[in-house]
Amino acid sequence: MTSQSTNLPLGRRIAVSLALVLVFFGMLNTMPEIPGLQDWARDLTGRQFFRVSNFPPEYFYPPIFLLMMTIVALDASVYQAWRADKPHLAWLGFLLDAGLLLAAFLAAFGYLVEIDSVCLIDQITGERARLIQDAAERSAGVIPGMSFEAEVPACQARFGVWIIPLLFTIITLFFLYNIRVWGLPLVAVASIVVLYTVGTTLIWIFDLSDNNFLLTKLGADGGDVTAAAIQKATNVFVTPDGFMGRFMDIVVNQVFPYVVLGALFGTSAGGTSLIKLAVRATRNLRGGPAHAAIVSSAMFGTITGGPVTNVLSTGRLTIPMMRRNGFSKEFAGGVEAAASSGGQIMPPVMGVAAFVLVALTAVPYTKVITAAFLPAMFFFFSIFLAVMFQARRERVVAVGEVPADLVMDRQDWLNLIIIVLPILTILFLLLGSKDASGSGWIGAILPDAVTRTIINSTGDAVSAGWWAVAVLIPLLLLDPETRAKPSKILASLADGGLLISRLFLLLFAVSIISAFLNESGLTGELTRAVTSWLEQVQSIRLFGYEMQIVGGVYLMLALTCAMLCAIVLGMGMPTVPAYVNVALLLGPLLANLGVSFFTAHMFVFYFAVASAITPPVAVAAFAAASITGAEPMRTGVAAVRVGIVMFTIPFIFAWYPELLLIPEAVTITDESGAKALIEGYSGEVDIAALAALSARLILALYLVASALARYDRGPIGSVEIAARLGLAVLIMWKTEPVMWFGICAGLAVIVLHNILSRRAHQRATA
Repeated sequence: MTSQSTNLPLGRRIAVSLALVLVFFGMLNTMPEIPGLQDWARDLTGRQFFRVSNFPPEYFYPPIFLLMMTIVALDASVYQAWRADKPHLAWLGFLLDAGLLLAAFLAAFGYLVEIDSVCLIDQITGERARLIQDAAERSAGVIPGMSFEAEVPACQARFGVWIIPLLFTIITLFFLYNIRVWGLPLVAVASIVVLYTVGTTLIWIFDLSDNNFLLTKLGADGGDVTAAAIQKATNVFVTPDGFMGRFMDIVVNQVFPYVVLGALFGTSAGGTSLIKLAVRATRNLRGGPAHAAIVSSAMFGTITGGPVTNVLSTGRLTIPMMRRNGFSKEFAGGVEAAASSGGQIMPPVMGVAAFVLVALTAVPYTKVITAAFLPAMFFFFSIFLAVMFQARRERVVAVGEVPADLVMDRQDWLNLIIIVLPILTILFLLLGSKDASGSGWIGAILPDAVTRTIINSTGDAVSAGWWAVAVLIPLLLLDPETRAKPSKILASLADGGLLISRLFLLLFAVSIISAFLNESGLTGELTRAVTSWLEQVQSIRLFGYEMQIVGGVYLMLALTCAMLCAIVLGMGMPTVPAYVNVALLLGPLLANLGVSFFTAHMFVFYFAVASAITPPVAVAAFAAASITGAEPMRTGVAAVRVGIVMFTIPFIFAWYPELLLIPEAVTITDESGAKALIEGYSGEVDIAALAALSARLILALYLVASALARYDRGPIGSVEIAARLGLAVLIMWKTEPVMWFGICAGLAVIVLHNILSRRAHQRATA
């Protein structure tokens, strides 16, 4: 227990202690394979199948689930809040807290009872042992002298019809605490999905409508309605779409080390030193402090993965610097919000949502960060351009000399090691080769056990994160304040455990959305309806003009629809549920329209990230406004203007999937269901074509950034703004004559503007 935690209420202190327990077992579970450790533990315990890591999910998930929800109940206790604010309702708060704990216990217990690999009640009664023995005897007699693996018997003792009220009681209590911890938007969406599923089931049972969207069935035609309902409720407990399925796997087995890593980084001294280094590197640029904010937010954001956390961490230093250098409040907040949100798309870590993308697309993490690299570079390049043009417009001058409070001293250089070494550890293990690690200089100079440990961890994202935490913890002692008070490390680890518990509470709501969408069939119905409409529609009317639906316009309509859904559903939500909600609904639709499954998910992922800066509920921009004191909505508009490329580049890589650099981005499922490359692509990276495409994109970004800033070398009028935006579109057009016209006209506009601006400046100074 840390000294800081002793000032907390008893419930909160228990939550902090349990959070440390959670971190211990979570890190133990994700520990990479260390040669000899498993054998040593088995010899010590005398148990042949004993494990010290990678615990069996069916036995590990329920207690971890109960532990996380206990932490939530104590950390977000309604009783503690109402005892101070509404003492007459404290008893009700106590009942809610106790209800959440009971619901968590029953959820874990129900999972163990219902899942066929455990069948807890059958084990207690001895029925399971008898069934397994019977199955073994049957399999042994199939071929004389040979025995086969006995089939896993189904559970005999189940909850039966009681599982339905149990499920909805659990959902209700968990949703109440979701509102308390994460706010209303996510729960509102999840509740709509649950009510839709239940409502359409009742419509089907009582035959009230023949509309396809109102006839989504919970059970099979002609079957037993009660049995079907019991089976579907059981699915929410035990299937991969349920609340102890793939989203539990993401939290417990994939992102766990990275959340702990982010919590440790968030309280380390390296963050401030990183900002000082960024200021030092950009001091001679006109937009120095803003450029420093971009660099530091990109590097810090890739570790923390949370835009609001990033804004509140780096923004407290970078925003005052930008204000001191002459930038407006709104622009300073907008730059910080956009750059902090972009940290989620910045390799090598990216954040929790990237691991969800890995889980949903089955694309290895190393390929995901490869695919994210070029789009991230173009995004941050565009923010650099936006700052450059705004600095010219507001007559901001270079800092030149670093302010005294931001001068780097010897300790700051040491603190940078705290940031750099863990990131290098991740890169070394993620991008390394198992063969090279075993046969190169590593194998020559290191002991065999160490070499085999490195080989086991190479190429594995979870192992890379685990070793980064192992490297970081002793490095934190480089900071004198941490050495004087080592309990800060325990406090940071506890913060990681608290954050993981809150994250799973959030993903519980997402898992309910996923499970009920899967059981309702809405996703398939929506995909069929929109695809059918796109196949039949001939034209659309836009601003009084009739546009024929031909070629890529089909895709553009679907992409625009996905963009709007991601932004609307993402309002006020963290990136993870915003991404998952839209991916579950529209991912299959986009994949049916000529975009690869991976590219479709990357497209939705980008707009889920962008929702953090999109008014009217731009959470990252509002966090920045709390520091600047500016009007939040104006800050949100400024963030959109600065980060506009986050809204445009997904359309670019949907049209030019080669920007994502991996074969999965150009691989689609053909009409026969087989994997095939998109026409015109070989699956290999064409360096020359990629360089030409990048040059076009840089020119287009220059035109867009200057148009939105309304300034280049001088002020830009309304006609020229419209021309620059239009030419940026033409430059990225796939038809070559249109593309070359856009390139030539775009360059001509820039050259002409520079000539006229130089002449105007000469006249003004003459």
